[in-house]
Amino acid sequence: MQEANLYSFFRTLLCIVAIYYVVRFLVRLFLPVLAKKVVEKASEQFQQQQQQYQKQQQNPSNSNIKSDKPREKNKVGEYIDYEEVD
Repeated sequence: MQEANLYSFFRTLLCIVAIYYVVRFLVRLFLPVLAKKVVEKASEQFQQQQQQYQKQQQNPSNSNIKSDKPREKNKVGEYIDYEEVD
């Protein structure tokens, strides 16, 4: 069995610290760019939805007109009033 010496321990520790700082640097570099793209995409989708809504309000179609009559609900069965038995 191989014994771990002090040199390999420090080398492993140095690699872990180096990887941590590289990942931290890359996150600080790319996270703002990714966040900006996400915000821009959400803004574009919101604007498209807003334009579609405005078009619907300007051009009402017959399918969107609701009648004044209340809808009749489907009857599933008859109502039974249960009483408690003591």
